[in-house]
Amino acid sequence: MKFWILALVITAVFVVVGCGKSENPNANNAPAAVPAAKATATPDEFVTTRITYAKHCEECHKVDGTGGLVKVDEKNLKVPSFTGGHALKDTDEDFEEQIQKGGDGMPAFKEKLSAADIKALVRFVRHEFQGK
Repeated sequence: MKFWILALVITAVFVVVGCGKSENPNANNAPAAVPAAKATATPDEFVTTRITYAKHCEECHKVDGTGGLVKVDEKNLKVPSFTGGHALKDTDEDFEEQIQKGGDGMPAFKEKLSAADIKALVRFVRHEFQGK
C-alpha cells in the first residue's frame, strides 16, 4: 500500500513539474508573434494639406474640387472647378497669388496660411484634381 501511495505522489510531482515547463527551455511562454505584413502603402505626403483643404477650401471648392454655385454671406458665388477650365492653364504662381490675395469673392488667406501651406495646397490641387 505504501508503494502505491509513493508511486502516486511521485507521479503527481512529475505531472505538476512537467506542466510548469515549456518544451523548449529557452522559450518564454508568450504567444508566438505573427509576422507583420510588409508595408506596401506609400505614406501620404498630403496628410496635413488635406486637413488644410478641408478647413479652408472644401466648403466652396467641394471635396472633389468641382466648385460650382455656393452661397456665401447671402451671395451666390460661382466657384471655379479645379478639374478643368482655367485651373488647368493657370501657373502655380497664379494659384498661389489667388490664394494669398483672394478676389472674385474668394477671401485672402495670406494672413491665415503660411507660404509653405499655400505651396502645398497648389501641389495638392495639381495632384488630387488634375492628376499631375
